[in-house]
Amino acid sequence: DFFAKAPNQKWVTDVTEFNVHGHKLYLSACIDLYNGEIIAYRMAKRPVFDLVSDTLREAIARSECTCDLIVHSDQGWHYKMQPYRAMLAHHGIRQSMSRRGNCFDNAVIESFSGTLKVEYYYLATLDGIAALEAGVHDYIRYYNHERIKLGLQGLSPVEHRVRNTA
Repeated sequence: DFFAKAPNQKWVTDVTEFNVHGHKLYLSACIDLYNGEIIAYRMAKRPVFDLVSDTLREAIARSECTCDLIVHSDQGWHYKMQPYRAMLAHHGIRQSMSRRGNCFDNAVIESFSGTLKVEYYYLATLDGIAALEAGVHDYIRYYNHERIKLGLQGLSPVEHRVRNTA
């Protein structure tokens, strides 16, 4: 169920990979299902545990309350690690994971990754990882603050949250 009536009820998270001239960059992102806003993200040259745990820490730090929050991910090794689960438990967050081999269970974050790649990455002429990282930062700002969504009455995710949670 990808519907949330208010912010900080349901989040989805995942890691996606980019490649520029044989060098990789990994993006860990967390989306609030209330409005589709990227509430936290981190990038790294290796898919290490800190990439995912730092994304979660950033998301938690931004939220006023994590009670009754569900965080959904795939069954990636990061999300199965005891320190990740302990961080969730410490903040009273329930963990949800996709069924094995079922990408549809994590469709919202997979869709964001696809949109990011189609609207930015595949169109960009990049000379290296630094340019990619800067471009991803810019795209996420655009995605949250300017890119409208019909499902949000033609508002951007941030505009929708601000108007409806005042």
